[in-house]
Parts: sequence; structure tokens; C-alpha cells
Amino acid sequence: MSKRTLAFLAALAATTIYGINHTIAKGVMPNYVTPFAFIFIRVVGATLLFWAISFFGPKEKIERKDWGRLLLAALLGMVINMLAFFKGLDLSTPINSSVLVTISPIIVVILSALFLSERITFNKGFGIFLGFVGALALVLFGAELRQDAPNIPLGNSLFLLNATSYGAYLVVAKKLVSKYHPFTLMKWLFTIALIINFPITYGGFSEIDWGTMPLWAYGVIAFVVIGTTFCTYLFNIFAMTELKASTIGAFIYVQPLIGIVFAILAGKDALTTIKVVAAILVLVGVYLASKKAVPKGN
Repeated sequence: MSKRTLAFLAALAATTIYGINHTIAKGVMPNYVTPFAFIFIRVVGATLLFWAISFFGPKEKIERKDWGRLLLAALLGMVINMLAFFKGLDLSTPINSSVLVTISPIIVVILSALFLSERITFNKGFGIFLGFVGALALVLFGAELRQDAPNIPLGNSLFLLNATSYGAYLVVAKKLVSKYHPFTLMKWLFTIALIINFPITYGGFSEIDWGTMPLWAYGVIAFVVIGTTFCTYLFNIFAMTELKASTIGAFIYVQPLIGIVFAILAGKDALTTIKVVAAILVLVGVYLASKKAVPKGN
């Protein structure tokens, strides 16, 4: 099997894990684990796992000039991104999170235009507009009365922050991916994230009552640490070494489909008219924004 095929499979596996994580992770919040406590567990667990596998990779030293970019990438991809997503998931619903995280490619297009001088075509501009209309519709009109979703508008706003920071992370990390081995990169990114997240998240972690937690909740925590954190970040960073960012971005179209179907089958969420309309607007917007322009003939 070629490396390119493996990269496709890695990107698909990461998307699938992310898709079902919206429902699985919410199952233990906030009754057993608060959002910030979850981040503490995720980052500590992933840091230990990445250090463990780094011994099987090449011995690389990070150049002094790259530490600033590494710090920014960790802040965007493993601090703001994670904190906003899990707090948003605590306040909102799995379907809302499945839809709103898909605007990341739109954020990548905007940031690439601002910082990499990439041209925004009419299609891309219209796609950005549609995507934000869909996202805004969920934020402003997606409120429901649910005990497990106490503040849906705020939660949806945090999903937008999550998608924005993750999109920025992809742009910032791209240069690092082409320079360092994935094991080296993930080891240091998560180490930096652990240092930043520690004072923010340790308080919530210290309040967990492990003795009253049911066995299935331990399984959820293990899935989030090993699957949603360790495997997805490793899969995506490997995919980035073989595939273009736009190709990886295309896999995000699958995530809301997996997330919505899994949430409905698990009985944890239901479709509403506003969710369907917003999902269509966001997905069409993302498609137009990330679609490559076809060159005109001579």
C-alpha cells in the first residue's frame, strides 16, 4: 500500500473519529468530567503517548527560529481549539458542533488570502458568505430548550472560535510539517500545550470524583485521549505530509454526516429545520470556498 493511500485512510479515520466524538464526549459532561478537566486529561495523556512513540522516530532538534511558530501552533491547535470545543459541546448539541466545525476550511481560505496572498475568487467569496450565514443562523436561531444544552447560542459561538483557531493552526503548522517528523512535532506541540493548559484546567481535573464514575465513563475518557486526541492528531499530521491541505480539507465534508447520523442513532440529538438549512448553507459554502478554480483555456 502506497504512502498516499495510507494518508487518505489516515485522513478518513481522523474524520470518522471526530464525527462520533461529538456525541461520545458529551455523554460524560458535565456530570462526571467538566470540559476543562477533559482538556487536562486529553493533553496529559496525549503528551505521554507522543513522548513514548517519539523514541521510535528520528532524533531531531527544533531550530531556534521555529520555536515561535511552534508556540503559536500549540496555542491555536491544542489550547484555544480544545478549550473552545469542549466548553461549546457542554453548552450546545452534538449536531450543532458537527455542522459548525466544518467552517475550518473557510477560515483557512481567508487566512491564506490575508497572510499568504492567495487570491479569493468570486466562488470562494460567495462560499465564505454562505458558510458564515449558515453558522450565524445556528448561533442566532438555533436555541432549543434542553437540559443537556444550557446555553446553545454561546456554545455555538465557541464552536466558531474552535473552527477559527483550528483553521489558523493548519496554516501555521504547514511549514513545520514539511520540516520535522510528525513524532517530533506532536511531542513538542503537546508539551507546550500542557504547560499552557495546566493552570487553566488542573482545577477542574482535581474535582473529579473517580470513585463514583461508572465503567463506561472511563471508556469514554480512554476513547477521547487515545482516539480523538492521540490518533486524530497523528493521522492528520501524517496525512499533511503526503496530501495537499485542500485535499485533507475535503474530508471535513464527511464529518457532519457521520456526526449527525451517529447522534440521531444514539438518541442524543434530533434534526430541526434550522439545523438542516444551516448545515446545507455551511456545506455548500465550504465546498465553494475550498474548490479549486478550473484554469481557462487559451
